[in-house]
Amino acid sequence: MTTKSVMKKLPEVTLAFWIMKIAATTLGETAGDLFAQTLRLGYFLTTIALFGVFVVTLVIQLRSRRYNPFFYWTVILSTSMAGTTTSDFMNRDASAAYLSNGATSLGWGPQGLGLGYPEGAAILVSLLLLIFLGWKLSGMTFRITEIVTFRGEALFWSAILVSNTLGTSMGDFLSDSSGLGYLGGAALVTGVLLVLVALMKVPAVPNVLLFWIAFVLTRPLGATAGDFLTKPTAKGGLDLGTIGSSAVLLTVLFGLMAYAHLRERRSMTAQFTGAEATAVQPQRAGHR
Repeated sequence: MTTKSVMKKLPEVTLAFWIMKIAATTLGETAGDLFAQTLRLGYFLTTIALFGVFVVTLVIQLRSRRYNPFFYWTVILSTSMAGTTTSDFMNRDASAAYLSNGATSLGWGPQGLGLGYPEGAAILVSLLLLIFLGWKLSGMTFRITEIVTFRGEALFWSAILVSNTLGTSMGDFLSDSSGLGYLGGAALVTGVLLVLVALMKVPAVPNVLLFWIAFVLTRPLGATAGDFLTKPTAKGGLDLGTIGSSAVLLTVLFGLMAYAHLRERRSMTAQFTGAEATAVQPQRAGHR
């Protein structure tokens, strides 16, 4: 086996990858709202707690010697949850538009910075561009299947955390402020993603660029889908609640993670079998 195959820490980008990404980001939206709003911990405390969860899951992922679907997708989920509440804390405040059931406050600490979606998105876009600039200047590859160093993986996860936070802001803007509603926002993002798929056939457009644009855009798709599942019918949602929606999505995500883990084990078995066969053939040839 080559060094790259031994050190591979990130998954192959396939259709299953994108399905799991959307499932994880949708769960991140519903779970983040579950802690901050349903359990009334508030955006401030929930953001601190979920950022701690992100750090723990990231350390486990970074210490892993090779790609493990459970480790990888747990970090994706934790960045989605932390990104949800971080975005809400940046963009929202204690006004009645963001509180329910006649509440006057939401959890301990500041209710939010009240920056608004455009200003919050501008800050996050600038931060994401700075990360990509530093990544570019480092000389390391942007192709996730070729990231095999600790520093490269640290840059990757920094970009993931910011992009998931940015995606939440975009999704909330589309759902709440654009007039499109939850289904309209999801339809718009889906249409843009289909355009990106078509652009993959254009040689002049780098697939790496398309990947990162799609990675950011699948987050607002998850945000709008999560809001559609949980918000009241009066606001255009299905009113399934954050607890029920999160439980169903968690079951789906863990099922997909188990399937990915099984495929990875089969792939490893095939690689070892192929390597053993290659080693045995020269020995047999020498005995002839």
